[in-house]
Amino acid sequence: MSYNVHNPDQYMASFRPLIAQGRKRIGFLVGAGAPSGIFLPGTKESLIPAVAGLTTAVLSALDKQYESVLKNLKNDIPAMNIETLLSQVRSLASVIGKTPVHGLDSVGYKKLGEEICKEIGTIVDKRLPAGPSPYTDLVSWISGSSREHAVEIFTTNYDLLFEEAFERAGIPFYDGFSGSREPFFDPSSIASDDLPPRWTRIWKLHGSLGWSANNLGEVIRSGGSNSTHLVFPEHLKYERTQKAPYSSLFDRLRTFLRTPDTLLITTGFSFSDAHISAVLGECLAANPSANVFAFQFKPLDEEVCAVDIASRRGNMSVYSPDKAMINGVEAPWRPGDLPTRDWESIRSTYWSNAGQNGSHFTLGSFSQLARFFASSRSAQGSTVENVIPFAKPVVTTAQASSEVAAIAAGAQD
Repeated sequence: MSYNVHNPDQYMASFRPLIAQGRKRIGFLVGAGAPSGIFLPGTKESLIPAVAGLTTAVLSALDKQYESVLKNLKNDIPAMNIETLLSQVRSLASVIGKTPVHGLDSVGYKKLGEEICKEIGTIVDKRLPAGPSPYTDLVSWISGSSREHAVEIFTTNYDLLFEEAFERAGIPFYDGFSGSREPFFDPSSIASDDLPPRWTRIWKLHGSLGWSANNLGEVIRSGGSNSTHLVFPEHLKYERTQKAPYSSLFDRLRTFLRTPDTLLITTGFSFSDAHISAVLGECLAANPSANVFAFQFKPLDEEVCAVDIASRRGNMSVYSPDKAMINGVEAPWRPGDLPTRDWESIRSTYWSNAGQNGSHFTLGSFSQLARFFASSRSAQGSTVENVIPFAKPVVTTAQASSEVAAIAAGAQD
């Protein structure tokens, strides 16, 4: 009985020179899973926790003051996390008026919501550790080639880790703000995109630490670490992203994906954000020449939201540790013969035979992905011409073969 498999060597042998040459229009979509995979020196503590860790940290910080209220809210909310908690708190603040619920009225819940947001801001306000990191690896890759198009980083994270990595390296970037004393947001500069390609764009889709409002209510960049203008994870997220400056940033994401021959790399992003996922699905349908490569940390069966889009959009591929969905074909990984005679060391940058889960694809980890990008500029095995004929997998799908051909063609354009 025959079955489909995906050979990671085939895809990476074509993907690696594509990202090394500096001619492709490439963007990144970076989610909360990226910094959560970085650990403080000598510990197993994440630099910035993901949703589960963030929930624990916020509840711990507020437990003394709001112990009874939080206990009752836990009983009211199935599988409570920071997103569902904040959604419930904001809902209660908007509807109950002076009628107490669990001991707080509308004003009390408004204050609780503000305290939750303040704690989130405190938790994500972290400095990049000294020495190499995935952020410095990615900056090294960005700055290491002369580029025809600027690299664009779209992120839902509030932290300033990317900004710090660029500043340490002395590499210019632009985030949509201009000015000195009170940098103001300039939507026209995002739409026109006239800066040189060497300026990386950093687009903070849900806001950033250091954003605040001036006396006219306009968003400015204060240079501090205040957290007053963040789109926090709760039920009003979609509504808030329709207002300035967030609407301009989402428009930029649409523009990027509707540009011919673009590639968006996602890392640390779960695709559970309905607004962003809707934009991706819409743009991929409208622009068949755009591609999204989603590098996911969990097994494919657990990446339900990403797989849902990829099953409907052939130009989105999902790469998980155990399987991949490529051009709508779901299949397990199975390496074949080495694409080049010196490929063994390169294979180790995306494939592991160790660990409790056995052999698996490793680029779902932000750290591994950033290192893969940084090492792509090495001379070893960096050209398509060096690739020797592939061994035939158990079954070669036409879809998988077409994507390899498309990637290779893009590398040679």
